[in-house]
Amino acid sequence: MASTITHTVKLNNGVEIPQLGFGVFRLEHGEEAEQGTLWALEAGYRHIDTAAAYRNEESVGRAVARSGIPRAEIFITTKVRDGDQGYATTKRACEESLRRLGTDFVDLYLIHWPNDARMADTWRAMQELREEGKCRALGVSNFTVKRLDFFFTLSDEAPTVNQVEFHPFNYDAAFLAYCGKKGIVAEAYSPLTRAQRLDDPTVGRLARAHGKTPAQILIRWNLQHGVITIPKSARQARIVENADVFDFELSAEQMAALDALSEGFFAITYRPENWY
Repeated sequence: MASTITHTVKLNNGVEIPQLGFGVFRLEHGEEAEQGTLWALEAGYRHIDTAAAYRNEESVGRAVARSGIPRAEIFITTKVRDGDQGYATTKRACEESLRRLGTDFVDLYLIHWPNDARMADTWRAMQELREEGKCRALGVSNFTVKRLDFFFTLSDEAPTVNQVEFHPFNYDAAFLAYCGKKGIVAEAYSPLTRAQRLDDPTVGRLARAHGKTPAQILIRWNLQHGVITIPKSARQARIVENADVFDFELSAEQMAALDALSEGFFAITYRPENWY
């Protein structure tokens, strides 16, 4: 169970990933994304999650360079966007991401959205990129069980990670069990529901019981489910607050109460055609 901000989870290829990370989705390219990333690194985060589609990889790269922290101590995730999927285009997209990030490799490279027609070629390119030392681990994002089933008709190699929106309000025990059976670690984006459920009475009651904020309760819930968790904020105080989740533990009864909040709610409703 996560006990410090440096706690890691071992992926199915042996790579260790910090369980708590910092997401930069919708942080504006330039000062906002760069300063937010720098604040996160100063607060002790060592896992930064970006994507080509976020258009802020350069800002993340500058923050990493400014931090003075050795590159080997920072886990960086980026993603190939839907419009770049395919064999040659994925290879080129990764090179461009590395250039923008100012690094020779990324620690985790994800397929941002499932694209059945190009998935096999994309994955083959990613495997070659890994063999070339340009990414250490490969994974997927926004894959349902159905999409993962299709993926396994194309490859015998399981993704290390499946990054999806995950929080008590769309808790899916069967999804977690499926990922566990396949050796895939679930990773949560929008773990704070984009603030749309922070006023929930059950979350508030548990926050008061532990002397914590609703956001800290939601993050802790994810961590205790063994899920990699990447909250995002542009405010330094919130970034620090979101990392202050290692001095308390939710009981089994409290976890069950949060599990019971599941209502199929998604804070992010985008599909690939809306993004690119």
